[in-house]
Order: sequence, then C-alpha cells, then structure tokens
Amino acid sequence: MLLRAKKITESQLEEALKRQRQSGGRLGTNLLELGYIKEEELVKTLSEQYETPGVVLSEFPMDKEVLNLLPPEIAQKYGVVPLKRNGKELSLAMINPKDIFAIDAVRFRTGLDIKPYIAAEKALKKVLEEHYKTKALEDEVMDEMGLEDSLELMEVEEEEEKEGFSDLVAQVESGPVVNYVNHILREAVKSRASDIHLEPYEKSARVRFRIDGILHEFKPPPKRLMKAIISRLKVMSKLKIQEKRLPQDGRFEARVNGRKVDFRISTVPTLYGEKIALRILDRSQVSFNLKELGFEEDALKVFLRSLKNPFGIILVTGPTGSGKTTTLYAAMNEINDPKINITSAEDPIEYSLMGVNQLQVNESIGLTFASALRSYLRQDPDVIMVGEIRDKETTEIAIRAALTGHLVLSTVHTNSAAATVTRLINMGVEPFLIASTLIAVISQRLVRKICPKCKTPHEVSNEELSNFGIDPAEIKGKTIFHGIGCDACKNTGYTGRIGIFEVLPVTKKIKYLILDRATDAEIEQSAIEEGMITLREAAVKKMVNGETDIYEVARETTLR
Repeated sequence: MLLRAKKITESQLEEALKRQRQSGGRLGTNLLELGYIKEEELVKTLSEQYETPGVVLSEFPMDKEVLNLLPPEIAQKYGVVPLKRNGKELSLAMINPKDIFAIDAVRFRTGLDIKPYIAAEKALKKVLEEHYKTKALEDEVMDEMGLEDSLELMEVEEEEEKEGFSDLVAQVESGPVVNYVNHILREAVKSRASDIHLEPYEKSARVRFRIDGILHEFKPPPKRLMKAIISRLKVMSKLKIQEKRLPQDGRFEARVNGRKVDFRISTVPTLYGEKIALRILDRSQVSFNLKELGFEEDALKVFLRSLKNPFGIILVTGPTGSGKTTTLYAAMNEINDPKINITSAEDPIEYSLMGVNQLQVNESIGLTFASALRSYLRQDPDVIMVGEIRDKETTEIAIRAALTGHLVLSTVHTNSAAATVTRLINMGVEPFLIASTLIAVISQRLVRKICPKCKTPHEVSNEELSNFGIDPAEIKGKTIFHGIGCDACKNTGYTGRIGIFEVLPVTKKIKYLILDRATDAEIEQSAIEEGMITLREAAVKKMVNGETDIYEVARETTLR
C-alpha cells in the first residue's frame, strides 16, 4: 500500500524486509525506524488497511487520569493505551485493532464501551514506556513508603454492586493503590491506632495516625495518587464516589492479620480535595470488663452497686474520645443476662454485643434518639442504653423511662460529674425529676500508660510537683516513673491507655443539693466529703502505682 502510494521505494522496502528478517518486529515499525516514512503516513496507511480510525500518538495530549483508568499490567500485556473518555465510551489506541481479546479485557476491566484506534507500534511503546510502564507507579509508591512487593492482600467483605463503581474500578483497583490502602490500614491496626486521617493539600498529602490519643505522621503517598486512594476507600465503604461536594459517612469490615476489624469512614470536602477520617474499631483491642478499664476499687464498687438498681438513670460523661461508649458497653456486659431485656439506641453502633438489641440511629429518616426511645418503651425493656443525651426531648423521655421502672444508661458531654446536673437543668429539666431519677454520674478520661520496655524511675522536685498541683506528701517515699522512649513505643515512652474515673453517687445529701439548685462546686465538695475520688486523685494513684507519669496527670486532669 505504501509502495502504491509512492511513499517508499522498492529498495527501501527490501531494506526494511531484510531488517525485519534479522531483528523481527512489524514491517511498518522497521520502515519508521529506518526513517523511510513518518508516523503520520504509517498511521494513515494502517487506518486504511484495518478500516479503523488512526491516531498519531506523538502529537496526542495524554491525560494521566485517563491513563489511570487501565492498570499498567493490562496495558503492557495487550499493547493498548487509553486516549480519552466520553461518557461510557473509552477511545483505545491499539497496535492491532482487531484483537478482540484485548478489547474484551479492557471492556471487562473498565466497564466501558471500547472504540479502537490504530497507532504506530513504536509510538505506542514509547507512551507505555513513559507514562504506563508496568510497576512504575507501584515502584514510586513502594520506594516512598518503604513497602515490600509481597504485601498480603486484605480480604474486604463488601458487595460487588456499588454506585459509580465501574467509573473508577480500574483506577482504585490498580496494584499500587490497593497495596497502599491495605498497607496503611494494616499498619494502623498494628500500631493500635484509633483513627487514620488522610488530608490533601495544595502540593502534597498528609497521613496521620492517632495512637494513644496523640496524632503521629505516617509517610504520605504521592499527591497524584490521593484521589485514587480516597476513591478506593469510598468504594470499600459503599459511598458515592462521584459525590465530592457533600460530607459522607460509611463503614466497612476487613480482615486484618487474620482478625475482623470494623472501619468507620467520614469524608469532608476541603479546599484541595476530600479529607478522610477513619475510626478503627478493633474488638480484640477493647476490653468490655469493668474491672480492666481502670476503676479504683472503691469507685468500681459504687458503680457496680448503681448497676444493680432496677430503675433510674446512670450517666457517663467526658470529652469525645475518652472511652464513654466502652464504659457503657462494659456496663451492659456486666448486667447482660437472659432474664432481662437490654436494648440500645446508638449513633453509630460501634461493636456488636450478644444478647443486646442494638438500633442504629438515622436522623436523616427521622429515627432520632428520642423516637428510638419511644419505640423501645413499647418493647418491654428492662435496661435501655441511649448513645447520647443531647437535647431536652431525649432527656425527658429517658426520665419518663426511669420513672416507669426502667434502668437507663447514657452519655452526656460535660467536664466533670458534678457539672452534669447543671447541664441537665440547662436543658430545661426540673431539678425534682433529676433528683428522683439520677442514680450516679461517672466522669472519665484516658491517660497514656508508661511503656514497660523503657520504664525508668523519674526524679521530680517538690517545686515541680507543686507546679503540677500535686502535694509532695502524697508521693512521699514512692517512686514515680516515666518512659524514656524505645523502639517498642516508637520513642514516645507510652504504650496503650487506661481510664481514670470519678464516680459520683447521687446520695440523699446530693439529692437535696440538686433540689436546691446548688452549684457544681457545692455538689462536688459534698461528694468529696462523702468519699468520692476525683479525676485528679485517680490519676495520681495511677502515677504512684507506676502505670502513668506526671505529665499525663497534668495533661488530662485539672486543679480544683
């Protein structure tokens, strides 16, 4: 055809055929490499031969996002390059546009209809080399992350049918993206992290793990992979991957290192893309035994005695992330018995408890804590757990449940046990209702435990103790410790956390103070006189016992 079109001569053809016999390759490629024809001429001729439109790849602007629709191994195997996407149609440059196996493989992988284009072999291989080299992207991630090639793939329990899945399936399931997502999830679980934060910025990305309440930076991926990584996590969580303007919440379950772990995901649109926060719910790392949470002996006795009440309200208070839900789960676990009906309304359900009827609150459809409580009161319950009391309506229904013979467990956000009474009054609840239903209030915090591998005696002067608000007489003759940092604790000096608790039983004296609308300070002073151990005292006891250090005591508790 080239000869008839007078694009080459007889001698040039003979030379190209001779070269082909010696080194192989396609005839057109050899003519091109010998300089006898130009790429445009070859593509035009091949287009006529195959009756397929052609593309001059050396002049075609390549789009990395389109290239990423197809994994490198598929592109290399079949000698194809994605050119552009128009809706459900993908234009594909091919060496042989009649290769139905290649077309079927790409169609199956991307979920898109394929429109083939003929391209010169040399130009196509150059694109593969520069933009689509097998393992190039993976090697980049592996080098930056220090990963090994033999990453164990994580088994994710999810449905195959997902909205928008086919649009990003190739991108989010490519080797490096899957490996990186698996790696950060596995490393987070291995590090005992409670949360993972993936944050996009203008020219970089940041990944952080919250370990023992403190954020630690983790090696980030290349910025250009961030969209694919976020899309991968959204697909795993059954979120709308095309929705980038609104916050979304979801969850997924994965098998990590042989055990099931739940991940709760939250997405928020930011200036430079979506930010992802993942909460890790690892049942194996959580104890639902009250005796193991960190209660002082006397405080635990008061709490256990409160749980034996047939009706009334027990509230757990503290800041976000202080372990309130874990304490409630442990409390339900303590009283869990086939003879009683325990129900809970949660947002979200963090762990599944055998023997407890758990309901997921969904405010978008009108299923609030208040409406869930109303429904539960018709379900013949003995014990009701409400995830959080946050408004007057929920509080009033909880009080009505307590007055009609039910034990109600819940959480509320206040800074101390005594302040909880004031908070309820501020919600509009009458003091006489609080006094007649409230059994006990538990305030809690989490302090980091000293790493046992690098635990060392710590000399602290009396002046320093006084600055921290600790009476030197309290630790006279005692040795206090701290962690100097080692490989086991990543040089932080801490491994794990333990709870400190302030249990305020609502005694007759406290009831009278509530009825008189006493201040927080008056209620607290009265409780201390009756034997309540404050958060500061509980933390100091943990320090004296060598479980935590003076810096954690000062960080998590306040002077009073």
